[in-house]
Amino acid sequence: MKYLYTSLTFLFFFVNIYAQENIITVKVNEPQDTISKHIYGHFAEHLGRGIYDGFYVGKDSKIPNTNGIRTDVVEALRELQIPVLRWPGGCFAEQYQWRDGIGPVDERPLVVNTFWGGVTEDNSFGTHEFLQLCEMLDTEPYIAVNIASGTVKDASQWIEYVTSDKDSEVTRLRKQNGREKPWDVKFWGIGNENWGCGGSMDANYYTNVFKRYSTYCNAEYKIASGGEWDDLDWTRTFMTKIKEVPNFIDIAHGMSYHYYTIANDWTVKGSATDFVEEEWFRSMDQTMKMEDNLKDHIAIMDEHDPDNKIALIADEWGTWYDVEEGTNPGFLYQQNTLRDALVAALGLNIFNNNARRIKMANIAQTVNVLQAMILTKEEQMVKTPTFYLFKMYKEHQDAVQLPSDFQGKTYKTEQGEIPTLSVSASKNGKGEIHVSIANVHPRADLKTTLDLQGLNKLNTVSASIISADKMNSFNDFGKEEQVKIASFDAFKKKKGKLEIEIPAKSVIQFKVQ
Repeated sequence: MKYLYTSLTFLFFFVNIYAQENIITVKVNEPQDTISKHIYGHFAEHLGRGIYDGFYVGKDSKIPNTNGIRTDVVEALRELQIPVLRWPGGCFAEQYQWRDGIGPVDERPLVVNTFWGGVTEDNSFGTHEFLQLCEMLDTEPYIAVNIASGTVKDASQWIEYVTSDKDSEVTRLRKQNGREKPWDVKFWGIGNENWGCGGSMDANYYTNVFKRYSTYCNAEYKIASGGEWDDLDWTRTFMTKIKEVPNFIDIAHGMSYHYYTIANDWTVKGSATDFVEEEWFRSMDQTMKMEDNLKDHIAIMDEHDPDNKIALIADEWGTWYDVEEGTNPGFLYQQNTLRDALVAALGLNIFNNNARRIKMANIAQTVNVLQAMILTKEEQMVKTPTFYLFKMYKEHQDAVQLPSDFQGKTYKTEQGEIPTLSVSASKNGKGEIHVSIANVHPRADLKTTLDLQGLNKLNTVSASIISADKMNSFNDFGKEEQVKIASFDAFKKKKGKLEIEIPAKSVIQFKVQ
């Protein structure tokens, strides 16, 4: 009898472990910080076909355009409600001379883009063209100034040229070039990756350079270069030394953070489309590890800036693979699959859930480079899986973050173990709640309970999904889209909760009113 009791106890325990329920809890009545819309920002560098052939084809192109800016790309990107666009780089920013990109196009100098492919840059897309693009997209510009090969005067006068309504040599030059009123440009980056392509500086030296430049850069919001993703000493040095400046907040408003998801390693990054489950797992695992790394940086910032005056600006992030066969290795052109949509969901969930300190993020990059929203080939255009993920997630922009938690099964391989689900949730000014859920397991459908604590009754509930038959499904030129947003109805209301069947390798977003 004792043996039977023990056996039944063990059987009961085993069955419960095996049938462990997946539970997502969202605390509706405990709103946290506003998720800045700028977390959904983008990045456009003079790199490969990101600007030329991507955004800009020139006024004489047969491809429909407005002053050289592609009509189809602008119309597509307006669907995403892009809040901010970073330009001109990246590494290119640290060789860019802004005066090369103003005035009559046929008089602009030719230079060599030494960072990306060694191609000739004709400067036909410059300050005026970029700011017109931002106006067409209804997005805020974010301009990175050159501090590695430029001067304090260059940086200061560029800002004056763009933003000043005073009478001066450079504002007269702006008017001569066709722009009477100044532009409203709030965000300015003081350098880029100054530990590497931005001058090979150490943290102490860079901080002193930043203080000198920022003192003379009359801009509303100035963003410092951070160190490499794992360089906590850089963050500590900058945060310590910047406080030595009286009223330091007047010269530093944000610090940059860059993190790329690499499935293999920097030497052999792997294919964007031809990959196995081990590489899928590593992509998810590496992206999830970004959160702990971010929290390490945030802890240092909290220690030195408890009032949260200096924001963390994740102005480069996304996936990085080997370039597509037959393309210039310096152009960083890669396809974009369902895997990239899942990585984007993980990244945005992380940023949403750390919105107290993270106030901007800029995925790299918008068109034809790395984890792009749009791919172009002559007159053709493709919306990528990442495009549709950003379109789905735009509902979180400027909404209030709601605490969420997942308890349940993990995704295990010989390489490790990670949570199967990633979640973020928010409530907007209309009272609508959006819950975004990514299932990173490529083979397991998950029965999951979504508990919206604080709601006694669920009224109108709708949902959408991004998924596909294969891990490496992608959208290609001249073919029917394989990855896009579809409606989702595999859920039931039950006692104020939702019982959901979450398909493998999918992202689902619920809207609850």
